[in-house]
Amino acid sequence: MSNQQKFQDYLLKEKNYSVLTALAYGKDLQFFQKFLEKDFDNTPLEEVSYTLIRSWVVSMVDAEMSNTSVNRKIASLKAFYKFLLKTKQIEINPLSKHKALKTAKKIQIPFSEEELDKVLTQIQYKEGFEGLRDKLIIDLFYTTGIRRSELISLQISNTDLVTGTIKVIGKRNKERIIPLLPIIRQQIKAYLVERKQLPLIVDSDNLILLSNGNKGNETFVYRLINDYFSNVSEKVKKSPHMLRHTFATHMLNHGADLNSIKELLGHSSLASTQVYTNSSLAELKNVYQNAHPRNQK
Repeated sequence: MSNQQKFQDYLLKEKNYSVLTALAYGKDLQFFQKFLEKDFDNTPLEEVSYTLIRSWVVSMVDAEMSNTSVNRKIASLKAFYKFLLKTKQIEINPLSKHKALKTAKKIQIPFSEEELDKVLTQIQYKEGFEGLRDKLIIDLFYTTGIRRSELISLQISNTDLVTGTIKVIGKRNKERIIPLLPIIRQQIKAYLVERKQLPLIVDSDNLILLSNGNKGNETFVYRLINDYFSNVSEKVKKSPHMLRHTFATHMLNHGADLNSIKELLGHSSLASTQVYTNSSLAELKNVYQNAHPRNQK
């Protein structure tokens, strides 16, 4: 197995990256390898110097590639060399002192509460399983702030409708517990009733399924969010991540403190594999239910 293949396995199994993310890293490595084949006598990736990488950067800039795209490709390369260093395939990371190219900061404008209200209350969803599932997906993103990969991998066994919580497996297999609003618990119950009527259930452990019984995938979830929000929003970016951004923004707007939001999003040390105490979870649920606009209706 080549180092590139080992790197892909490392991203998927140890870093818990999605398949699409791992493939993107692989494509960036292949792009660099083609540069080596063309201009540097097919120098092995393990023998590359920073001077050579700098030549690659210059070639991409000369080809009018955006600084953002260049930085992304270099980030993939840097991750690869960190992996080689960790597995003792190399002794020095050629990118250890590299500084990213300057890029203009883009301000992400979240969906408005009006746009969310239109999607959740004014759109006519399909009858039965598909309609309940689609609305549940949108509302789970908006009321919990979970990532797309976390939604796809959410297990029924980690969905506790008695206590009103879900246990989410985040990046690097970190676990966190997120409270569910009563309205979401009701949606999950109704969805599960319809889910049982599917003629075939392949991935029975997963909460979110396609109509064919297989678990949801990243492309399906992205398209679903983009399609529904295209009906109510003219924003260019309409993605699951934008709903995560919207969740945090609306929570802040309604008085939630940053530490609670970080905890819910899995950005703090409290998002590790530790189990919340009953008192801290009760306090978090109280902050969450008082702050989220979907619980004000």
